[in-house]
Amino acid sequence: MFFISLLLILYVYAGYPLLAAAVGHLAGRPVAKAPFEPLVTILIAAYNEQEVIGATLANKLALDYPANKLEIIVISDSSEDATDTVVRSYADRGVRLIRQEPRAGKTSALNLAVPQARGEIIVFSDANSIYAPDALRYLVSNFADPAVGYVTGSMVYANPDGTPIGEGCSAYMRYENKLRLLETMAGSVVGVDGGIDAIRTALYRPLNPDQLPDFVQPLKVVEQGYRVVYEPEALLWEPSLKAASDEYRMRVRVSLRAFWALFDMRQLLGSRINKLFAWQLWSHKALRYLCFLFLLTALVTNILLVTKGMLFKCMLAVQVFCYLAALVAPWLAGAGILSRFCTFARYFLLLNVAAGHAFIKFLMGKKQVIWTPRKG
Repeated sequence: MFFISLLLILYVYAGYPLLAAAVGHLAGRPVAKAPFEPLVTILIAAYNEQEVIGATLANKLALDYPANKLEIIVISDSSEDATDTVVRSYADRGVRLIRQEPRAGKTSALNLAVPQARGEIIVFSDANSIYAPDALRYLVSNFADPAVGYVTGSMVYANPDGTPIGEGCSAYMRYENKLRLLETMAGSVVGVDGGIDAIRTALYRPLNPDQLPDFVQPLKVVEQGYRVVYEPEALLWEPSLKAASDEYRMRVRVSLRAFWALFDMRQLLGSRINKLFAWQLWSHKALRYLCFLFLLTALVTNILLVTKGMLFKCMLAVQVFCYLAALVAPWLAGAGILSRFCTFARYFLLLNVAAGHAFIKFLMGKKQVIWTPRKG
């Protein structure tokens, strides 16, 4: 059990990316990008976002894209602050406000807005997402390829104060983006961001209120026979979370909804629809979210085997060192190798503990529909 757990951990984080690179090299499925200017609708779901929504709207209106081919809709999820007032101040520039009452969450907000969108392409933006000026052009250029149904951009977390959580989050996002690049060459990516995503309007499928749109909607696109691809040049900047408690709560929420998404779309985990994508979904998502089990098993079995030889003593020492590094990360300063290792170890531990917490909630049948604004 010890060696199986260890191999599964190594496979999830290193083996799968290497295999994905090999498959991508052999498959060689580049996206046939080309200049493309369809009518685009940007949807922004917001709840109590008065502090950031103005800057986000100004950013979207300033994008390098023809104004007569751009529609912006904000869905206020029964906001209780001045969010609606700020959005209405942009009405003379074509921004539309839809108010969802009663409050029902992001997924319901998108279900409400999509039938009212005029665009051939729908772009999903968070209320605090700041795009690079050319991000939209890069994003939609992928839809010149008729096989592409969904495109995700590249999220870059802003971390001006160098907090450990922010640094760990940024490192993890760089890893994810590299993996998405490899998966695109193989066929389709498995995970997307949600803050800079685009879909062909005709492929959008209404989701249950508890379903995670950033996860389930791309799976629905693959189910319809289209590709989900990554565009590294479509850049999005968002503030990273500074407090470990905020990041932990967010990761528990996302992990819980991901477990339910995998359960709801479990037909894609089989091999009848798409064997390659089934392997990707198992490797990148199912096993990744279950990695906390492998880590726990590796630690417990290693403790039980510690008297069986020097190998097990050394392996236990390595595990204990990594966990201690995660615990002391907040007290280490500077940009040295040890500090960076401890920061990454802390974030890695946070991700897996959050997944374990979410899995317990999943087994108890708990779901989460309502969300609160992401703190920077």
